[in-house]
Amino acid sequence: MELSTETHRHEEKVEVKSFDRPREIRNFPNGHLELIEVYGRVIGRVTLEPGWKWSESVQPIAKTKSCEAAHFQYHVAGVLMVKMDNGETYQCRPGDISVLPPGHDAWVVGDEPVVIVDFQGMVDYAKSP
Repeated sequence: MELSTETHRHEEKVEVKSFDRPREIRNFPNGHLELIEVYGRVIGRVTLEPGWKWSESVQPIAKTKSCEAAHFQYHVAGVLMVKMDNGETYQCRPGDISVLPPGHDAWVVGDEPVVIVDFQGMVDYAKSP
């Protein structure tokens, strides 16, 4: 028996979470990650300081050749350069939405911190295997 839309609506609940009260904070060289869980999904806000580069700051923790996380993210501040393993490069700026498959390096461009909200790829980010 299928539930009607009306019945289903009454069973859903509202969740409001804030990065002001993250469930976990992970620190790594030149950056940190704040994690919240909303409706069973882990969402991360990462702050990357000038000088941060994945292959220098996170690769020693992840122990993979390149970043193996798939990202679906909103760029809040700063400029991030992404280089895919195949050599293609992309520059992500405030207001951009990016979808990145596994297999990339990235670094902060300029002297402004990069802030990104990632809706997909942060559950294991900067976490020792």
